[in-house]
Amino acid sequence: MNRKKLQKLTDTLTKSCKHFNKFEVNCLITLFYNLVGDVAERPGVIIGLDRNAFRNILHVTFGMTDDMIMDRVFRGFDKDNDGCVNVSEWIHGLSLFLRGTLEEKMKYCFEVFDLNGDGYISKEEMFHMLKNSLLKQPSEEDPDEGIKDLVEITLKKMDQDHDGKLSFADYEKAVREETLLLEAFGPCLPDPKSQMEFEAQVFKDPNDFNDM
Repeated sequence: MNRKKLQKLTDTLTKSCKHFNKFEVNCLITLFYNLVGDVAERPGVIIGLDRNAFRNILHVTFGMTDDMIMDRVFRGFDKDNDGCVNVSEWIHGLSLFLRGTLEEKMKYCFEVFDLNGDGYISKEEMFHMLKNSLLKQPSEEDPDEGIKDLVEITLKKMDQDHDGKLSFADYEKAVREETLLLEAFGPCLPDPKSQMEFEAQVFKDPNDFNDM
């Protein structure tokens, strides 16, 4: 990408992005094109990170291991659902992912956890995610029973209107009272350590980013 084009892209994305300054946007654009590799821009070719490349970043850089959650995070970044995270989705996604406000993070996490996109986190969805994210404990008991109990306990704590599922209002109220519940159904945000390491490395020299 030539310098003029990069400059224009940086300016555009800096304007629309709340949490990064111009220098940081520039570093993240550079990193994006390094990760994507040399792809000639031509009509009809989407330049972006596909699901596998993106999941690799989540896994290697941010320590995520849960396939279901990583898949949902990918969908959270890929706003236009074209199967690729483009440069704009990359910047806006990372802005929330790394530096989002509690409001932004609540909205994002809720969308990650609402597996079928119907506006609620159902008992079934909780069960799936908790079963997926809890370590498989070798025990005599049926592990599913323990997870069902956990779903009931979680509902009791978070389901404000007692309709047996979590609306965003239920979730938001519970998280405001107890921030630890933000990622109640699985880690879908980076932990502070990997966030700091990522930022320190990328904003120092994106060309030197070798964590892949």
